[in-house]
Amino acid sequence: MPPDVEQRTEIPAPARVVWERAVSPDGINHELSPILRMTMPRGLRDATIDDVAVGEPLGRAWILLFRFLPVDYDDLSLAELEPGRRFLERSSMLSLRFWQHERIVEPLGEDACRLTDRLTLEPRLPGTRGLARRIVAFLFRRRHRRMAEWAAAR
Repeated sequence: MPPDVEQRTEIPAPARVVWERAVSPDGINHELSPILRMTMPRGLRDATIDDVAVGEPLGRAWILLFRFLPVDYDDLSLAELEPGRRFLERSSMLSLRFWQHERIVEPLGEDACRLTDRLTLEPRLPGTRGLARRIVAFLFRRRHRRMAEWAAAR
């Protein structure tokens, strides 16, 4: 199934540094803020994606609008992991029957990398696929911009 949204950005930082930031709770929430914040399931609050079990349910992460108002949840499950390079999350959410998020960090020399996110989704409400795609595309453009700004400022 082809992705509904794909976002690619060159980031001015080494791939290892971007990966470590991108898979940590602090990095995820920096990318989402100030619009959203994502909680981590109990037991994973200090973990990164590199620390979790592949193929097992990880628990529920709440999506909070403006950092406090619950608007969605993500029943997290990591389907594939290539530590330092790629993960594939397959989950369901309150708003989405199916959510697939693939994130890839590829080196472009010593001091730069390419960040790619591919997202496939199936909304629960009929007729909302176009709206869901636009929202997800907006959020991931913004996430990439926040990551690039963080990398340039570090």
